[in-house]
Order: sequence, then C-alpha cells, then structure tokens
Amino acid sequence: MRGPIDPRLWRYSHAARKYLVLSVALSVLITAAIIVSALVIGALLAGIITEPGERTAESWTLLLSILGAAFGIRVVGVWLQARLGHRSASHVVADLEGEALAAAVGLEPRELDSRRGELATVLTRGIGDLRPYLSGYLPALILAVIVPPAVLVVIATQDLISAAIIGVTLPLIPLFMILIGLLTRGKSRSTLEAMSTLSSQLLDLLAGLPTLRALGREQGPQARVEELGDAHRRTAMSALRIAFLSSAVLELLATLCVALVAVSIGLRLVFGEMGLQAAIIALILAPEVYHPLRSVGERFHAAEDGMAAAEKVFGVLAAREATPSAGERRPARLNGIIEVGGLGVRSRDGFAPNEFGAVFRPGSVTVLTGANGSGKSTVLQAVLGLVAPDRGWVTVDGIDVGELDRAWWWDHIAWLPQRPVLVPGTLRENLELVGEPGVDLDRVCAATGFDAVLAELPDGWNTVVGSGGVGLSLGQRQRLALTRTLVSAKPILLLDEPTAHLDSASEATVLESIVRCADVGATVVVVAHRPSVLAAADVIVEVGRHTVNAESTLQGEGI
Repeated sequence: MRGPIDPRLWRYSHAARKYLVLSVALSVLITAAIIVSALVIGALLAGIITEPGERTAESWTLLLSILGAAFGIRVVGVWLQARLGHRSASHVVADLEGEALAAAVGLEPRELDSRRGELATVLTRGIGDLRPYLSGYLPALILAVIVPPAVLVVIATQDLISAAIIGVTLPLIPLFMILIGLLTRGKSRSTLEAMSTLSSQLLDLLAGLPTLRALGREQGPQARVEELGDAHRRTAMSALRIAFLSSAVLELLATLCVALVAVSIGLRLVFGEMGLQAAIIALILAPEVYHPLRSVGERFHAAEDGMAAAEKVFGVLAAREATPSAGERRPARLNGIIEVGGLGVRSRDGFAPNEFGAVFRPGSVTVLTGANGSGKSTVLQAVLGLVAPDRGWVTVDGIDVGELDRAWWWDHIAWLPQRPVLVPGTLRENLELVGEPGVDLDRVCAATGFDAVLAELPDGWNTVVGSGGVGLSLGQRQRLALTRTLVSAKPILLLDEPTAHLDSASEATVLESIVRCADVGATVVVVAHRPSVLAAADVIVEVGRHTVNAESTLQGEGI
C-alpha cells in the first residue's frame, strides 16, 4: 500500500472515511483521558505521602471523582474504538469486495482468464485479511500519531531530563519497526503469491478433472499440488516466525527504554534533585509514550496479509478505470450488418487476429476458420465489445461498436462461447438465464437434441445441476447451452464451436436449426473447424487471410 494509510482505501469505501474520522476523535479523547489520569494520580499520591494530615477520602473527593471519570472515559473510548473497528472493517471489506467483483466482471476476457486464480484468492480469502488492519492496526497507528507527542509535552513540563531520555530512545522503536516491516512485507507478498498460484492450479485441476479421469491420469497433478502446498506452508510459517521474534524485540526495547527513565527518576529522588509529584507523573506517562508504537509493531504483521491483498484489489480497480467506457448510442433500428476492418488484437506472440477484415450480413451463415490461436474467438469478443481492438475497427450498421450502449447491443445478441456458463440451479433456471423464451421451446429442444436429454432425466426441467453444469455430460451441457442460445430468438447469433461434443446426427440437426435462423433474417457468425459445419456456411472467412466463396473453399478442402 502507499504508506500506512492508503488514500485509495478511503476513495473506494465510504465506510472507511467515516471510520477514520470517528477513530481520530476517539483517539484524541483517549489521549486526554491518559494525561488527565496521570496528572491526578501524581497529585493524589504526592499529596497523600507528603501531607499526613490530609489522608482522608473527604480531602481528595474532587480528584478521585476526576480520576474515576478519566478512567471511565478511557475504558469506554477503547471499547468504542474496538467495536467500531470490527463493525467498520466488515463494511469496508464488503465495499471492496463489491468494487473488486464489479471491476473483475468489467475486465476483458483474456485478462480475466489470466487473473482468475489471483481474483479468486483475493475475493474469497485475501481481502478478508484486511480486517486486522482496520480493526487493530489502524486505531493503534492513529494513537501512535497522537499520544506520544502529547504525552511527551506533558512530561517535559514536569521533568526535562525524562523527556530528553524518551526523545532520544523513542525513535529506536520506529527504526526497528521499519527494518522488520520491510522483511515481513516481502514474506506476506510471497505468501499471497503462493496461495494465488495454488488456487490457480487447483481451479485448473478441478476444471480438467473429468478429462483426466477419463484418461486415467487423475493422479498426475497430485505431486504439483503437494509441492505448491509445501511452498505455501513454508512461506506462511516463515512470516509467523518473523512476527513472533519481532514482537519480542519491540517488547524488550520498550522495556529497556522505560527502565532508563525509571532509574533516572529514582536516582534523582534519592538525592533530592526532583519533586515527588513530577516524578510520579513522569513515571506513569513514560510507558504510555512507548505503548502505542509497540502496539503498531505487534499489529503490523497481522495487517500485512490484508494490505497485500488490498494492493491486488486496487490493481484490479485501476485496470477498470483504465478501460475505455462504453458508448451510449442506441440506434432506432438494427439492420444487423457488422463490418470488421484491419482488426488486430495484441496477444503474447504478436497479434491474433492480425489485419482481419470481413462483413457479416443478415440472412447468411458466416463461418470463421483458421489455425488454433489465430484469434477466431477474439473476433467474436471484439464484435461483442468485450475486447478493445489494438488495430482496426468493428462497426454495426456503420456505428463503431465502442460507441454503442452495451446493454442495448447485448440485448440483440445470442452468444455461445467455447465454455458456456451454467450456474448452480435447475435446468429451467439455466435456460432462462438469458431472458424469457421467444420461440417454441419444444421445437428448439428437438433441434438441438436436448429433448432426448430431458427424456432421460426423471425431473426434466427441474433437474438440479452444479456449477459449470456438474451432473451433466459434456454433450448434454453443450445441448443445453445451444438450446438456451437458440430459444432467445435474437437477431445476431455468435456461436463458438457450437457442435463440439455432439455426434453426427445431433450436429446435422443443430446445423439445420442454425441455417433456419439465418433464413429468417438473423446475422449468424460461427467459429468452427469441422467440414460439416463449413459445408453449411454461406461465407467462409479464414481468419488473418481473406474472404472466399464457400463453394470454392469446400472444393479446396476436398469436401
């Protein structure tokens, strides 16, 4: 984070700003109570010891009342600060989780896919570690800023020598805290990175577990997962070891500093060089100067994990702010002519696609083909407006897709990605995820072959599936996603490998349904490799090269 109190935290969370103001006010109140109680105790003890005739409760009623009030204010202030800290921490964490989740949803698909392990770790576990920072470290930090200067001034009014000793020894604690903190920060970052890597590996393993089990290779990744687990354990234990040792160092240092003040006061009292009341006040206030700094050091390690996670969250939020905002244009009528010119999207190995151009027209099926990694799916994402082109342009009826109102544009599109999103719930809830059906459901189910799937399920549409469609085979998931896409009756269809995991008979039925959608005026763009899909195309576009007539391409392929 940028300093002990990162301004980005207060910018993204209203609860954090309110908590900071109240915490400062309570810290000032606690500081005043500390000073008043020390002054009263000094006056009481000095008076009782030096004035034998006034050793009655009636003689000190006023000071005792003030002392009781000061103690009560300090106890209530500390209690309120702790209670407020825990409640505000929950609100701040909830605010940041919401902001980070909204920002993650707004990331481009490629960036989101590359950062999914990191985001999963931060949102499910990492950002929760910010609670110790807000409920413990931040109040201690505010007290460390307010209490030592105020108390040191009061000590200086009573005894300049004690104030001088404290002034010389006090900077040693922040110095050791900085040295220890620099080392701990690296350990905390290592711990978070190890956890993020482990989460990514586990997510990939779970996603590919059905395939691995089918191939009999489910035991293969076990060694890698164990290795990552051991790496996380080592980094976590190393950070804890440094935290315990550093706390002991700070405690020892603060104890020695207070002992120096106490020895100085004791010697001067013995030789009559110092008044008793001033000695008592200085002796009581000396530990209060070091205590806030010691508390900061103790809580710093507990807060480091949350601060490292917050840094990741702020990085995601900054990426969202850097993303160009969507336009607001809503044409009165959609003709469905999509033009792509000179499209280039930067990838790890250059541009994919590179200098791509095509026109997708209503009433025709356009198939995008090409080598793996050439950018076919990226073309669909650019048409959707999910990916901003690094080169070239995409227009819809002559309007740049970036100028369109995304909600309006997406409302006219049915998109089938390579990995369709299926949420935990019933099949009907998944079907209605993209809106109410606009066509005959039975006819669409027959066209996709999903009617046969429903016939095999005892609960039919009320069958419950897990995340990603767990409970269905890959082919059944594909049929459900196809049914959901075609039942929406949108004028623009973007289909990425729609016949994957389907047998030949089901594929032929699906292709007939796709062609029928084009015949009624829909703009259909399909990413595919299979010859059967190419045979159903009106136009074939080889990504990165040029547009050719479908018949000549099929002849060249030997179809």
